[in-house]
Amino acid sequence: MPRTNWTRDELIAAFNLYCKTPFGRIHIRNPEIITLAKALGRTPSAVSWKLANFASLDPSLKKRNIAGATHGGKLEKEVWAEFNEDWERLSFESETLRLKMAGEPQEQRDDQLYPEGKTREAIVRTRVNQGFFRAAVLAAYDSTCCITGISVNALLCASHIIPWSQDKKNRTNPRNGLCLNAIHDRAFDRGLLTITLDYEVMISPRIRAMKGEGLETLIHKYDHARIRVPDRFAPGRSFLQFHREHIFLQ
Repeated sequence: MPRTNWTRDELIAAFNLYCKTPFGRIHIRNPEIITLAKALGRTPSAVSWKLANFASLDPSLKKRNIAGATHGGKLEKEVWAEFNEDWERLSFESETLRLKMAGEPQEQRDDQLYPEGKTREAIVRTRVNQGFFRAAVLAAYDSTCCITGISVNALLCASHIIPWSQDKKNRTNPRNGLCLNAIHDRAFDRGLLTITLDYEVMISPRIRAMKGEGLETLIHKYDHARIRVPDRFAPGRSFLQFHREHIFLQ
């Protein structure tokens, strides 16, 4: 069978899968890679290779010698740059393309739950993008809380560093996220703790002054602890700086 060049739409769908696949699961036996390969009319090997090429473009992984990677072609680099220019737009586009290529029907309940027109479109876009963000962040952190090491999926949150409402372009950027358990997610969101530029937990003086066995066990003991930094999509320092300056309670 003659080789055919990858299109932009195919690469966007592949990058979508790259974002949501833990690094150690980029291989030809991964069911999601097999599913995408069938949808594209390509082999699992070709899709796996393409995801490895995206990994070679990832700044967090650039020091690794990634087997099979060719450091990305021109169009792959353009797709990488396009996502990083506007994650919010490309996340939704890539999710839509992936579902269309897989032949998955749009959920009928959308018509029942959401009103018609622009309001419905905005709600659907938000729901889709929030799903992408959670999948990408949990994949980057191997579904493990970066503070405590908890790995119970039902207790994990994809926590925004800069809140959803305050940075539209980076709403779905995995580097604007942390994988936290529900308690530390709430504490981070309320400014009761932050993460320093050295990737250490810093507890707010407002909660450090409070006493109680529960606080000591759940919060105080992690003061100055280093978080588990993912191999890819490590939290952006500019995002962490924003949280420290605008959300953290001094």
